Amino acid sequence: MAYLWVKALHVIAIIAWMAAMLYMPRLFVYHTETEPGSAESERFKVMERRLLKAIMTPAMIATFILGITLVAMEPGWLKGQGWLHAKVLLVLGLAAMHGMMSKWRKEFERDERARPQKFFRIMNEVPTALMVGVVILVIVKPF
Repeated sequence: MAYLWVKALHVIAIIAWMAAMLYMPRLFVYHTETEPGSAESERFKVMERRLLKAIMTPAMIATFILGITLVAMEPGWLKGQGWLHAKVLLVLGLAAMHGMMSKWRKEFERDERARPQKFFRIMNEVPTALMVGVVILVIVKPF
């Protein structure tokens, strides 16, 4: 029964993390349209900081802790589970995106606009693609 609770909490953490990962680049798209120092730009800074610190980072930490706990509860998972290794690789890609979003948020905080709106529109699709890969690997277990 404990395993199922940990698994449920893991899925909840993933949902929260992905919601934030999908929303943050969209905020960046809108933020690039504002004048640095304007009230609107300052509002985006608050929204981005709160999203990162109150939802995105805690959800990522919970996702990792709960995922590692699941593996520890069923250590046989690591043997002959190519899909799990591929999933971990994609999740590390999501963590890298998280780190990049944190860096971009700090740039916006300093009123730096080093990247165009189109860049963030493209980056908005990366977490989606990684998430699709993770879900397929977990559900289908193709190898």
